[in-house]
Amino acid sequence: MAFCKYSTEFIANSKTEIDNIFINDYLPFSSPQFSMVYIYGLYLCQSDSFDNSLENFAKTLNMSQEDVVGAFEYWQEQGLVQILSTNPIQIVYIPLKNVLTSNKLYKPDKYTTFNSQANEIFKGKRSISKHEYQEYYDFLERYHVEQEALLMIMKYCVESKKSAVGYNYILTVAKNWASEGITSTLQVEEKLKTMEEKNEDMSEIFKALSIKRLPTIEERAFLDKWQNDLGFQLDVVLYICKKLKKKSKFSFERVDALLTKYFEMKLCSVSEIKEFENEKQKLFDLAKEINKTIGVYYENLETVVENYILKWINMGFDNSFLLSVAEYCFKTSIRTLEGMDKTLLKFFKLGILTTNAFNQYIDQILYDDDKIKNILSTLSLNRNVNNFDRNLYKNWKENWGYNDEIIDYALTLAKGKQSPLKYLSKVLADWHEKGIKTLQEAKEFTKTNFIEDKSTQLKSNFTGRSYSKNELNALFQSIEEIDV
Repeated sequence: MAFCKYSTEFIANSKTEIDNIFINDYLPFSSPQFSMVYIYGLYLCQSDSFDNSLENFAKTLNMSQEDVVGAFEYWQEQGLVQILSTNPIQIVYIPLKNVLTSNKLYKPDKYTTFNSQANEIFKGKRSISKHEYQEYYDFLERYHVEQEALLMIMKYCVESKKSAVGYNYILTVAKNWASEGITSTLQVEEKLKTMEEKNEDMSEIFKALSIKRLPTIEERAFLDKWQNDLGFQLDVVLYICKKLKKKSKFSFERVDALLTKYFEMKLCSVSEIKEFENEKQKLFDLAKEINKTIGVYYENLETVVENYILKWINMGFDNSFLLSVAEYCFKTSIRTLEGMDKTLLKFFKLGILTTNAFNQYIDQILYDDDKIKNILSTLSLNRNVNNFDRNLYKNWKENWGYNDEIIDYALTLAKGKQSPLKYLSKVLADWHEKGIKTLQEAKEFTKTNFIEDKSTQLKSNFTGRSYSKNELNALFQSIEEIDV
């Protein structure tokens, strides 16, 4: 008997860890019964506190003993366990990291047909080593690809390369396709059919580039990406290829990088790309001028154009307005392109996209400031206009709908009060609450109702309890943040 061991209760309240490799690479492809056997066996491995016998194992899972043994034979074939003995049966679990780095043993007859057909594909070109066969087996088991599907991929690679292609190349293609979910013979046939349909397009590209050979699998994959993933038409691909060839800078990688960039910039047609290229220098000049105005320097202006200038132009801002905003940002201590981008977003939400609209916006602010100054002067408040005043005035005018006549009348009631601005706002708030909309209604209401000055009451209510410094700061901060 063991000197120390877990109690049954301790084990019941613990956890059984299952490696993610099992969940990802094995669980989806095994039968539910086989997975159940593996996981329950993993659980029993934690302690000898249970009746860890084949009979009890089968009874717990409501399976026959033969089915349990069959499940462990499957997992032994997968390399996850080892059956040390069969009478009595004894199972050893193998760490999954070891499974991935060790060669598995397969039944001799499992890959007989595969070996024969694979050898025919390479006949007259090269022989297949034992190690290469093992790599194919491991791939088939790990990715759960049909044998016939892999044979079709091997044949395609050999015929495309027209040479004794290595197995690493074949497995790279097969793994890429498997990652796309192409694991069955039917799916490989569909993939090859799609690629065959693109042969005419690829021929057009090779003709334009004066390339006299068959395209490689990688080149076909590029075309598939450009047309299917990025959605470019053949004329766009041909335009970019010819353009790079003319500059002696052609490579499929460069075409891919350029098309990916245009895709991200939402430039989808030849005309859009040409227009962008023609305007590119102007955009570079604008970027340089904006950087200079706000006081920043970027050696690579292409990044500025792609990430900022083009975005702002597409939003509808004109060049002169962008320069005006850059000057505005500099004067208000906004000295980064990120800061200018946030400022422009605010103007965009306000519908201000041109210099004329911006000037009208500023004129309106100055006009309102003059009105507010007159209000403050009437109330004997000798100070500058601040944002709180502007928000208060905006609320009276825009949200409550009061014109200057009503505000001026309310001023006559607030003049001379202890907190005149607060009193003025309270009077207007009372009228708004009562549904008073016109000057006549306001005058009639004032005649028949005594407007109580509640400022002292507000003060006593406010000081009726003790507030901490943090509470007061939070209160005033929340008031300041209100967008009236």
